Order: sequence, then structure tokens, then C-alpha cells
Amino acid sequence: MIIIIIPFLSKLLNPRASPKNNMFNNTYNFLFGSTSSGKLVNERTAMQTTAVYACVRILAETLASLPLHTYKRTDKGKEKALDHPLYYLLHDEPNPEMTSFVFRETLMGHLLLWGNAYSQIIRDGRGKITALYPLMPDNMSVNRSDKGEIYYSYKKEGQEYLLRNYEVLHIPGLGFDGLVGYSPIAMAKNAIGMAIATEEYGAKFFNNGANPGGVLEHPAILKDPAKVRDSWNSVYGGSGNAHKVAVLEEGMSFKPIGIPPEQAQFLQTRKFQLNEIARIFRIPPHLIGDLERATFSNIENQSIEFVKYTLTPWLSRWEMVLNKALLSPNEKKDYFFKLNVEGLLRGDYKTRMEGYSIGIQNGFLSPNDVRELENMNTIEHGDVYAVNGNMLKLEDIGAYANKQNGGEE
Repeated sequence: MIIIIIPFLSKLLNPRASPKNNMFNNTYNFLFGSTSSGKLVNERTAMQTTAVYACVRILAETLASLPLHTYKRTDKGKEKALDHPLYYLLHDEPNPEMTSFVFRETLMGHLLLWGNAYSQIIRDGRGKITALYPLMPDNMSVNRSDKGEIYYSYKKEGQEYLLRNYEVLHIPGLGFDGLVGYSPIAMAKNAIGMAIATEEYGAKFFNNGANPGGVLEHPAILKDPAKVRDSWNSVYGGSGNAHKVAVLEEGMSFKPIGIPPEQAQFLQTRKFQLNEIARIFRIPPHLIGDLERATFSNIENQSIEFVKYTLTPWLSRWEMVLNKALLSPNEKKDYFFKLNVEGLLRGDYKTRMEGYSIGIQNGFLSPNDVRELENMNTIEHGDVYAVNGNMLKLEDIGAYANKQNGGEE
């Protein structure tokens, strides 16, 4: 159950220049609805398209599976702030009903579909954060009071709840004003609508026996043509009746009409729409099952590019919002949140070992550093940083050569 903190001062009820994120009754509504293909596209119908579902799932599950740690800045860099109350909240259990994985997967799904993710921040009497609960984006609107303060209006079961800006964790996607993000689904509704239309066409094609529609011709006048048509459909309609041998009586003949799918480039259109949707979410096609252009030589590079150019901007967006919304002004000086992607950037075993060897020989990795990266326990005397001693500075090369030659010039 979501705990809602009820309305605050009535002076906030006089908005000015309000940013809006309600799906209805505002200028944002024109982005949704019917498309050029005639199909209704919204967040829920879009998820019935396999490509959209796959793109949302790969991004939501990947972000949710990354370790989320709270760090404290130190003289030597940083260390995990295991004693900070937000460490357990974000790393393990944001609320009694959800794990951290489910919580982040849910919010990331909202962000990818609606362009915004909202979570209510529950605090105790001392202002300490005790829980985070996701809120549905289509029930939320963002407003600005007459004094310029951002506040949130959440509708649930016919009742409206008002929340101050410090009571909501709001992660906006790409938007026009920097305050409210716009839905990728709404922005690309025509591309997704075409994917839905081609999928429905294919389903109906097989439902009709994998044959185009046609005309039954009779040399005479039929008294009840509807009965003949219904009888034909009941026997030969549907994919289960495909390729049955038709028996025609009284000189009747069947003439198919319509454009065969191969001539209409049906399969090519479906494939193009898959890549089009992958382009919307910036997902490499091989991650959603299109292996046509994937090879053993490029698939690893494509996976690394996915982390660098697709996932990293989302991680930065998450980290900055978490720092802004969950840390007090004093805490921001010493603490920060980090989603770690090192595991996703690791190469194969041989490549990793070669990289570790270079790091140990050049003094920027210790054996224990490597063991931690490989999820192994540390060992005694494993924190030593050593450098290969066979290398000399350029300016010492001449002196070294003179010494070797007995001091002769």
C-alpha cells in the first residue's frame, strides 16, 4: 500500500506557469491517440509490441541489476558508506513491499514509457527517509505555485493528493522545459503504430487460412449468398483450415484477390519497424533478437557501445536525481550515490587477465584489487602496489650508460 502524505498549505493551489505531466486535458494529449496507420498508441498498447517490450525490458532489467552503492568522499577518494541509512534503503529494500531490483525496474519502466518516474519519499518526524514508494506517472501532474514552488498533484481512486517537491523523487526524461519529460512512446507513435498494424495484418492473414480474401463466383443467381459465404468461411477460414481441398459445386469458382504479403513487402516492413523501435530506445538490434548484422567480431563492441552510449546517460540521470532529492545540503558535500557498470564492461577471461597483469606491473592495481573485481576474497599481503623496476627516466639514460662504461664520456 502506498502511504500518502495529505495536502499542505492551500496557498499552493493557485498555480502559475505550471509545467504539466498529466496525460489528459492538456497540450500533451495531442501526442497520443490515433496514428497515421489508424492504430491507437499509448504506453500500454505499445508494450504489446514485442520490440517495445524487449527494449523496455532490457534497459529496465539492466539498470535494476547494477549495484547501487552510497559512497562517502575521503582523502584518498571514496569508500562505501555502509553506516548511512540510505545505503540499505537503496541497495536492498526501498520499502517493505519491494526489493531494490523491483523498485528500480518499475521506475525505469515508467521512465521509458511515460518519460517520467515518480516515487514518494516517506520521512519520519525528524525528516529521516524511511521508505520510497513508486507512483503511477499517468496519475501525476506537476504544477508551480504562485510563489514559484514546484508541487505535485497525484490522483488515486477519485481523490487528489498534493505533495511538496521534497516529498517526491522525480526522474524526468528528455523534455522541453527541463522539468517534465515527454514520453518516447508518444513522440514515436507513428512508428509504433505501424508496427502494431503490420503485426495485426500478419495475424489476420493466418487467421484467414494464410490466403488473401477472394470472390466466390456462381454462373447463376444465388438466392442466399450470405449462407454460401458463411459456409465457406466456416470450412476454410482460419489457419487451422489452411491448405484444405475445396469442393465447389454447380459451376462455382473461387478467385483470390488482394496483394500477397511478399509483394507488399510484409516481412521487410516488420523487420524495418523492429529496427525503427530499437533506434528510438538506442538499443543494439542484437539485444532484442535481431542477429542479422551481428558477428563474433563486432557483437562485443556493440555491447560496450550499449553501455557507453545508451546506459551511461540513464545512469547519470538517476545518480544526479538521487543525490539531489535524497541527500540534505550538508550530506551532499560528503556523500553521493553510484551505479556501478564495471561488470558490464569486462571483456573475456583472457583479456581481463592481460589487463590485470598490466595494472599490477605498473602499480595502479594490487592483487587484492583484482580479486575484488573478480568477486574473490582478499588475501594477506595482497594490498601491495609494485612497479616493474627495469624502466628508467629519459634523463637518466645517459648517466646510466656512462656508469656502465666506467664513467667514460
